Amino acid sequence: MRIGIIGTGMIGATLTRRLSAAGHTVQIANTRGPAALAGLAAESGATATGLDEVGRDVDVLVTAIPFGRMPDLSPLLARLPSVVPVADTSNYYPHRDGRIPEVDSGEPEGMWVQRRLGRPVIRAWNSLVQTTLADKGRPKGAVDRLALPVAGTDPAAKQAVLGLVDDTGFDPVDAGTVEDTWRMQMGAPAYCTELTVEQLRRALTLADHDSVLMRRDAVLTIIDTWEHGDTTFDDLVALNRAAAGAHRLLGS
Repeated sequence: MRIGIIGTGMIGATLTRRLSAAGHTVQIANTRGPAALAGLAAESGATATGLDEVGRDVDVLVTAIPFGRMPDLSPLLARLPSVVPVADTSNYYPHRDGRIPEVDSGEPEGMWVQRRLGRPVIRAWNSLVQTTLADKGRPKGAVDRLALPVAGTDPAAKQAVLGLVDDTGFDPVDAGTVEDTWRMQMGAPAYCTELTVEQLRRALTLADHDSVLMRRDAVLTIIDTWEHGDTTFDDLVALNRAAAGAHRLLGS
């Protein structure tokens, strides 16, 4: 499959490596231009290109940029054929993105992104911390393989992205439509809690919209008190599990 990736931070770079290793033809782009991507391109076998070119002649476009910058992609994505799925990996973090009243009030993040891009969006790879994606992908059938939710309204687009999640080393779980994307964002039991397929399905079922919003704000408040130099990604997973009531998910 031909895949374009916009954004080459830790998530975008890891997806570049994993999808290239799975045999896909990958193009990468960021705001710094192709020259800044020479190392990642050489390492992964991906092709570095410009933002105006990365979406041309691809089967799927993956966006791995901050949530608040997603509307900036609207002019670029408007030039994409309507049949090209857009898979968004972003999450709303107010300390980085600024306050977004619609999302603060409960609009699902996927809906907010979709309305601003003016085209269907599939949400994937957003519900895991960076080190989980980089270090914990496993071959299909492995007993310790983790699962990831994928949500979106377009069936064909979602099916394509479900397959790509599988290729990156995680069991894909259909998490519903774009209206259901609140079930996989910060504060939800499925968000960054490192679950198996059955645990993840349970987490999606247990999610309560109002509780998700309250837990999101509580988790952000706790994170704001941390000394970030001493914080690990394992700490973030543990915090999200505690907020979600991990005993309900893990069967303990």
